[in-house]
Amino acid sequence: MNTTLAPVPETMVAARLHAIGEPLKLDRIPVPKPRAFDVLVQVTACGIVPNMRRVIGNFFGTQMPDAKLFPNLPAIFGLDPVGVVAEVGEFVTGVKAGERVYVNPARSCGSCRMCRTGRSIDCPVFTFQGYFGRSRELMQAYPYGGFSQYITAPSNSLVKLPASVKDEEAGRLGYLGTAYGAMKRIHIGPGEVILINGISGTLGLCATLIALAMGATKILGTGRNVELLERVKAIAPHRIFVHAVKDMPDGTPDPLTDPLLLWAREQTGGWGVDGMIDCLPPGAPASTMLRALHTLRRGGMAVNVGAVSQTLPLNAFWLCANRIALEGSVWFSTAEGEEMAAMAAAGSLDLTVFNHRRAPMSKIDEVLEQMSSSKDGGFANYVIDPAQVD
Repeated sequence: MNTTLAPVPETMVAARLHAIGEPLKLDRIPVPKPRAFDVLVQVTACGIVPNMRRVIGNFFGTQMPDAKLFPNLPAIFGLDPVGVVAEVGEFVTGVKAGERVYVNPARSCGSCRMCRTGRSIDCPVFTFQGYFGRSRELMQAYPYGGFSQYITAPSNSLVKLPASVKDEEAGRLGYLGTAYGAMKRIHIGPGEVILINGISGTLGLCATLIALAMGATKILGTGRNVELLERVKAIAPHRIFVHAVKDMPDGTPDPLTDPLLLWAREQTGGWGVDGMIDCLPPGAPASTMLRALHTLRRGGMAVNVGAVSQTLPLNAFWLCANRIALEGSVWFSTAEGEEMAAMAAAGSLDLTVFNHRRAPMSKIDEVLEQMSSSKDGGFANYVIDPAQVD
């Protein structure tokens, strides 16, 4: 869909971090100019990832001391920008001003062996625009995140949005894409049963929607909040089945007594699940992830996308003898973003379950504070509107 655009102004407002741990400050700065292969996007919405408050607090000062991971200050964050193409660079083709897009923030060097063979997410200097990464140079090349009124980005990072997808819904593509990339690694589809560990959280709910769109026959989900689990099940009661977990002792779970393992086998005719997506956050105990891993059938595959940070006490003999595959996955490619947009346009990917909470950019610090106390789990979708600064 093309949109009539106002002339691009000389300056814009951006929420910038001047010092770690301090509130973001609204600054008026020049509007950037797109380079030859770049585009300028007028941001109309930007999704807020749940850990943003921790990242711009003291996350890197206490857990990731490598300065290369963090952008130069003052920094503009915002990982999931949605907007309208305002200008295109001299050598850009296939993209026109006025088109609605999601900007995939994944940046890579473009010339290493991984990038040359189409595996840019595995680039040694993979970096997120508007977040953090492994290359200070890439962060300097693309320093504008979605918490600003305009951003520049490579033209090959754009996902064109169908008219049926709202700006607020597109602001969830980061989490949806993370789940989608993981699902593709373990070949989820018709006839498959998948277990989503942490199904009611932001990442877990997105994984559920993706699994439904990809045709998974049965989706099992774990969580602690019974009310949220029932809300997830209500999305597709004939395909989604949930289990409330409780704390269990550390160590390898006993298949004869562990409630989760018994439930998973009951749901799968005694075999176990075909695939497992672990969506638990870094602070979750490793024992919870280990239990979910043991729900897999022989030859089953698991992907960790939630990034549990505790060391996993994994028995390598069990892994080998049962042909279990365990992988890690991060983010998604722009091509996969286009695939999700196509699924949404076709109606197989339903994005209507989110409760959108759109706020002006001037309220961003208040929104970050509110997110930490939200009781709606993955259903709450916090979005910043950069056009509103008062």
